[in-house]
Amino acid sequence: MTTPLFLLRCVQIGLSLSDLDLLTIGMVNEIFIKKDNDDIQFDYKATQDDFDKF
Repeated sequence: MTTPLFLLRCVQIGLSLSDLDLLTIGMVNEIFIKKDNDDIQFDYKATQDDFDKF
């Protein structure tokens, strides 16, 4: 990831430069991934039985 792309991701999730003093690159990436995954609607939700089989 390039520096301009990283800064673009920060702007897209609403982080300021002062916020970056408190966060690591990994934390910013996780926040961005979580933001993208919030819009996904899953057709199936796992039950306790599914976890037991796993």
